[in-house]
Amino acid sequence: MNTASTDLEIAARSGSTLKRIRARIPTYLADVRENPAWLPMFMLARTMPGRRLHWLGARPFSANNRPASSIFAGVDAQEATARLRADGIQTGIDLPADIHEGIAAFARKTPCFGNFDRRLSFQPLEHDQAEQHFKRPLLSGHYFETILECPEVRTVQADPLLHEIAARYLGNQAKLITTRVWWSFPTRSASERDKSLASLDKFHFDLDDWRMLKFFFHLQPVDADTGPHVYVRGSHKRRVLRHQLTLLVGHSAEDVLDIYGRESPLTLTGPAGSGFVEDPFGFHMGTVPKTTPRLMMEVGFGVSKPSSRRFHGEPIVR
Repeated sequence: MNTASTDLEIAARSGSTLKRIRARIPTYLADVRENPAWLPMFMLARTMPGRRLHWLGARPFSANNRPASSIFAGVDAQEATARLRADGIQTGIDLPADIHEGIAAFARKTPCFGNFDRRLSFQPLEHDQAEQHFKRPLLSGHYFETILECPEVRTVQADPLLHEIAARYLGNQAKLITTRVWWSFPTRSASERDKSLASLDKFHFDLDDWRMLKFFFHLQPVDADTGPHVYVRGSHKRRVLRHQLTLLVGHSAEDVLDIYGRESPLTLTGPAGSGFVEDPFGFHMGTVPKTTPRLMMEVGFGVSKPSSRRFHGEPIVR
């Protein structure tokens, strides 16, 4: 590549980076106003020394609190926790058919909000018509607190096995902070800002709390063309210095895989109901669906008080 081409590529990447930062600044400012403790977390939780120091305060799991039953058959919480510590991810945490079918049925008939924007409400099965109506690409459709009207969703978020794994991994301070269901849609064109808000096509790590754990469930079958989730195994427990010091959490696949290993990514595909749990400090991304919408559920745990200003994960959209 000649010097001129290199300069153009650097300029393009810098422009994309600035757009991603600008898109998130209003949310960051609101988070600081609501909870000043958010800022030191946001600055220090990206560093390995800061994270290790905070992990020292994790209270050990109490075996006396082990649950008696769960909807998740055949999952050993202790074994799942050990795998999480080693790889940052554990698969095989699958929903029963009646549960994932009930959630999917609710999602198909209930209006969602496009691109995290409550002004862009539409029926998910009318996605193409909604893009024409709003005259913009709609990469995602979220339900926010509406999803808690679904009884099967409430059953999953209250399941004792999930709470046990979270307590074993994060410490007994672990608490439920996220329950969400969302669509990722195929679309013909999308801006960098929309992709940034949807966390698509860029490896990133989450900085919503000092310590977090997230369970994900496919509510429809997911294959290579359905925008599968990708996780970089082992990246939750090591981080090169430049990835600790940058204010950005999003990085190109080339940048991440050159450092953490070409063999490290795990692409999560599977039938409806298949699930997994991950430490979201590890690099991960959702890819843009090519043909079929992806419908996912997330149940997240952390150790800090969740935001009362907004439904967890909802940015301020201008």
